[in-house]
Amino acid sequence: MPKRRGFSWKRTLGVTKLKRDIGRKTGLPWTKSGRKRKIKREIKRGCGIPFLIALIMLLLLIFMIIIL
Repeated sequence: MPKRRGFSWKRTLGVTKLKRDIGRKTGLPWTKSGRKRKIKREIKRGCGIPFLIALIMLLLLIFMIIIL
């Protein structure tokens, strides 16, 4: 028997798919835990500074789009 999920406005309006698509296109995870994992992994590789700059710029851009 398949698991049934409850009703979700975010799924209905497509917010979940939009977040997933943005994450796949940019390569940046949308969830807080995913971002933390990726940041730790990038810092260990030694390319943390350019990655963090790109991440901050992307988050600012998304924030500006949402606000405006």
